Amino acid sequence: MNKLKYSKTVNTLFFTPSKFLFIGFISLFFIFQSCSKNDNPIVVNPPSSFQTPNIEDVVMYEINPAAFSTTKNFQGITNRLDDIKALGINTIWIMPIYPVGVLKSFGSPYCVKDYTAVNPSLGTLQELKTLVTKAHEKNIAVLLDWVGNHTSWDNTWITNKSWYTQDANGNIISPAGTNWNDVADLNYNNSDMRIAMIAAMKYWVENANIDGYRCDAADFIPFDFWQQAINSLRKIPGKNLIMLAEGNRADHFNAGFQLDFSWDYLSTLKNVFTANQNVSTLFSTNANEYLSVPNGKQKLRFTTNHDESNQATPITVFGGKNGALAASAITIFMQGVPLIYCGQEVGVSNTSTYNGSATINWNTNGDMLSEYTKMLTFYNSSNAARKGILTTFSDTNIAFFEKKLGAETILVITNTRATTQTLSVPAVLQGNWNNAFTNSAVSLSNNLSLSPYQYLILKN
Repeated sequence: MNKLKYSKTVNTLFFTPSKFLFIGFISLFFIFQSCSKNDNPIVVNPPSSFQTPNIEDVVMYEINPAAFSTTKNFQGITNRLDDIKALGINTIWIMPIYPVGVLKSFGSPYCVKDYTAVNPSLGTLQELKTLVTKAHEKNIAVLLDWVGNHTSWDNTWITNKSWYTQDANGNIISPAGTNWNDVADLNYNNSDMRIAMIAAMKYWVENANIDGYRCDAADFIPFDFWQQAINSLRKIPGKNLIMLAEGNRADHFNAGFQLDFSWDYLSTLKNVFTANQNVSTLFSTNANEYLSVPNGKQKLRFTTNHDESNQATPITVFGGKNGALAASAITIFMQGVPLIYCGQEVGVSNTSTYNGSATINWNTNGDMLSEYTKMLTFYNSSNAARKGILTTFSDTNIAFFEKKLGAETILVITNTRATTQTLSVPAVLQGNWNNAFTNSAVSLSNNLSLSPYQYLILKN
């Protein structure tokens, strides 16, 4: 709020009680008038019972507004919140919502023209606030995508040349080592730019009541900025923000992020399914990724996201619907926070669905939707699934692991091959179990035959 300015002084001599009352009423009147005309009022969010989920309990869902609904806007997301909730999601991440630059641009939402404005094609600030409010009513947290490494070439910041990286001739450049020619690289040696960036990040927390950020290209941005920004954001009263780094630098956790991306895990998962790599490499990659993760923080695990599905969707990568589900079964239950990319749950196969020329057909592949819902419903209900101690068992072709917490134990058994495989079951695990989805009895003997891409989630 701007400071109130008064045009005249008050004579403090000869005050009487009635004069005090009169002056008090007049002062309140002018304060009210000033606040009502203020263009940038401080937003006071109404009391709410909503609380952001603990990091180990997060189940995240990435939304690409251009593909998500035929209206391609906030209202289209609001309209499907019940479906998102029914899937088992408690946190959504919305791809960049800001106006897109025109100069040198090819239309990417990561080409940001104004950090504190809403892209008119998506709706208004009020419609975003309504979306957040409705999500909170359903106990769903809302993260925005933050693009801090670069701006569009027609962003208003570009007039501050020192805010951008320059070549030897003083020309502003695109991010070095990339082909991102549609954007201009920001200079994090400039303290004024840093202050403006942090103010812009605060804007959406204070004015739209969002619950955190997925920070794009986080590895390109210095550690000390992230530490400065996150420390500042965490001082906002009444908010318990979720901060996700799109990167895998170990120092992101020290800077204040609770989550970062599992690119190594995804690469290994693809090799297991597409190149018949030994399943044990997936377990070793998982262990290596977690070597740098402090207690209370997590890796984000996924079989696809917007970058991946722009190249090939899980249906293509993992050998069809059954392979895509098998890859997800391993990924959801092994370790970390699971991420679902919009449309993955109904088996989107065509990459063009995500480029804005089409939209997701939510009426396809109901069998996949049912399976994803079963996986996430059980995941949410099981402390062992989310927080249990992981024990892995050796097999070249079958991903076989146990999660245990207290008296609760689950087994995940997944055939990663397009052919039938037989698992030798350790004696200690033989006996009676229950199918986690149907609660029907399952008896494990010394050998278990699994059809192509078959998976079993068992509980004691």
